[in-house]
Amino acid sequence: MTSNIIFVLNTLVIIGIVVSAVLAVQFEKSLSSIIALGTTGAFTALEFILLQAPDVAIAEAAVGAVLTTVIFVITLRKTKEGGKK
Repeated sequence: MTSNIIFVLNTLVIIGIVVSAVLAVQFEKSLSSIIALGTTGAFTALEFILLQAPDVAIAEAAVGAVLTTVIFVITLRKTKEGGKK
């Protein structure tokens, strides 16, 4: 019973990774793509937790989901301002 639940969770998380990655490529707006890419990182961190690799999950959550997203958003805002600062 427990292995069936874990299998279903793994399958759902992998589907979430694929869907959010495809959406990151398909979106027209840059901000939407950045958010979808952050979602991909969050799903990947969740998959590492399900695979019992918490150290890798923490690193992926910090870098893949948070830090990269923040850097992309800051860069997007700076480029839209035209470098006025």
